Amino acid sequence: MPSGSPFDDFRDLLKTLPDGNVEAEKRVRDDFARMAKPKNSLGRLEDIAAWLARWTGKKPAVNRPLVALFAGNHGVARHGISPRSVIATQAAVELAAAGGAAINQLCLAHDLGLKVFDLALDVPTADITEAAALDERAAAATMAFGMEAVADSTDLLIIGDLGVGNSTIAAALSAALFGGRGADWVGPGSGANETMIGRKAETVDRALAFHANSLSDPLEISRRLGGREFSAIAGAILAARVQNIPVVLDGFATTAAAAILHAINAAALDHCLLAHVSTEPGHRKLAERIGLSPVFDFGLNHGEGTGAALAAGVVRAAALLHSGMAIALPR
Repeated sequence: MPSGSPFDDFRDLLKTLPDGNVEAEKRVRDDFARMAKPKNSLGRLEDIAAWLARWTGKKPAVNRPLVALFAGNHGVARHGISPRSVIATQAAVELAAAGGAAINQLCLAHDLGLKVFDLALDVPTADITEAAALDERAAAATMAFGMEAVADSTDLLIIGDLGVGNSTIAAALSAALFGGRGADWVGPGSGANETMIGRKAETVDRALAFHANSLSDPLEISRRLGGREFSAIAGAILAARVQNIPVVLDGFATTAAAAILHAINAAALDHCLLAHVSTEPGHRKLAERIGLSPVFDFGLNHGEGTGAALAAGVVRAAALLHSGMAIALPR
């Protein structure tokens, strides 16, 4: 019976996720086997093209890619867990809107669309060391908002995040989902020194202790320890699955949001490709826990979807290899 929770619709969706088109995937693998090249010589590029076919149900192609950046602010930032103040989130959003951010240059390089979603930056979430970040209705509404981000017929969704303090939030979510203390998951984020990293770990531990009796359900974990960008990202990933849209994930915060869905249904991220592992130590650990293998490791920790935008270029290249390479002539 329904619980009456605002999360019920999301739970129902997560129980009945489409499996993708296995036949389309097989056709791509068969095509590569017949091409004028040594067998499996293109390595993971062949796998990526096959993955693209499975989750679109079509021949591999990237014609309408979209980078979706979700930006949120966090009340827990008041504890000095970042070398930046929360106003830096708004500044980053404005820079991307003006075309001067790193993500803008990568979108130009790979012909990617870009949308930046300001999730009430002037109203940070509650401090998770003493309250839930969001109430149920706000968290569910933000997930629904994230679902709307894929409503423009994109064929590849590239997801990133912006938010001062959100590496600490990602660490708290990871610890709640997979165990451990703050020190097991926190890292330098946007440049924290050793003292600040210790403060981040302590903050995570305080949050885990405060919410200790309410961390058995992943969506409850998300609304208590997460934030608006985390909820919106989870919604966008879920909507993409329902609409047969492959997804490329960026850094630690984006992956932590995805991990919430994985905790509910282990197959929930099968349509997702992890772009990279950042220099944040918790990111690599989290990727391993949810079974995602990064496309590359370039030592990136810039955020704003930069790693995912780079990986989108790899996805497009894999699709072109499939469509453009010649079939081997019979001998």
